[in-house]
Amino acid sequence: MSAAPERAIRTASIVGARPQFVKLAPVSRAMRQARREFDDRIVHTGQHYDDSMSAIFFSELDIPQPSVNLGIGSGPQGQQTGRMLEKIEEYLARHSPDVVVVYGDTNSTLAGALAASKLHIPVAHVEAGLRSFNRRMPEELNRIVTDHVSSLLLAPTRTAVQNLTTEGLGERALLTGDVMYDAVLFNAHRAQANSAVLRHLGLESGTFAVATIHRAENTAPGDLETLLRAINQAATDYGRIVFPIHPRTAAVLRGQVAWQPAPNLSVIDPLGYLDMLALLQGARWVLTDSGGLQKEAYFVNCPCITLRDETEWIETLDGANAIAGRDGARLPELLSELSRRPPRHFDREPRPVDGPFGAGNAAQRVVSAICDLCEARA
Repeated sequence: MSAAPERAIRTASIVGARPQFVKLAPVSRAMRQARREFDDRIVHTGQHYDDSMSAIFFSELDIPQPSVNLGIGSGPQGQQTGRMLEKIEEYLARHSPDVVVVYGDTNSTLAGALAASKLHIPVAHVEAGLRSFNRRMPEELNRIVTDHVSSLLLAPTRTAVQNLTTEGLGERALLTGDVMYDAVLFNAHRAQANSAVLRHLGLESGTFAVATIHRAENTAPGDLETLLRAINQAATDYGRIVFPIHPRTAAVLRGQVAWQPAPNLSVIDPLGYLDMLALLQGARWVLTDSGGLQKEAYFVNCPCITLRDETEWIETLDGANAIAGRDGARLPELLSELSRRPPRHFDREPRPVDGPFGAGNAAQRVVSAICDLCEARA
């Protein structure tokens, strides 16, 4: 008599913000090609509720539509996380997944990990082990707590594995590589083929730069005004900068900061993933406080200046990325140095290399590890 077929592995993927949708896409694709069948339910917390920061990513990245959108929206850190925790717990109690998969370091990550662990459901943390060693950052606290309650720590780099080992979590850690590298490799050509953003903005590759600001630590009114003055000066001194504005930053500008962009600073609405990737592929350099954008710039050979006092992604600090500080104090010096470099090589279609972020197969390693976890528990 033949053996009964193995039942599908039931997972719940908790996401709520742009970087998580990007990370989810290659993992979701790998689940559809895995050695075991997966029944993955995507739980969208609604942390990013604007279509420009949410719905467009599902359509562009071919991610299955969420099983549920909890509609939490914005709010103070404690209130937002508490509402997520309540709603996620209700969902998980009803559906009883085998594993809950969380991504990155947002409030959605923390709420998903806490809700699952309190229900004794194993948690797999994709992008585990990152540390800025700056506990003023809400994301740093989210990472630490999430790692300590997770059963499976899927680390993107050797540095992340070492951080986990130092904290006594090494036995739960696995080096997978970075799923955002997978995403860039899969989508770089698609961005070039399908995005019209350069044409719509009247841009040619090599004639512009990109800037983004969104972190809570940088969007307090006084801090934001200081950074924006520095970016205005950069646009005045070095040419056109395109500034896709995050809803959080836009809200502060509307109500609390009196500021006018320099003539060469083009403030535009947020972009979808493919448009942003195409913009990076054509940019001379990027100024950002985004961890994800630092890596995406690294993957497409775009020089980056980070508008923070530190970075979790120390692997990028090999000449590809430099730290300007939260006030942008080092920006003039770093831009002067960049301007003296030979023109960058515009690599239209990066190819996988076995480097600090893996070899482009991180999602398959993540999914295989989840299979292993479920089979070991069975």
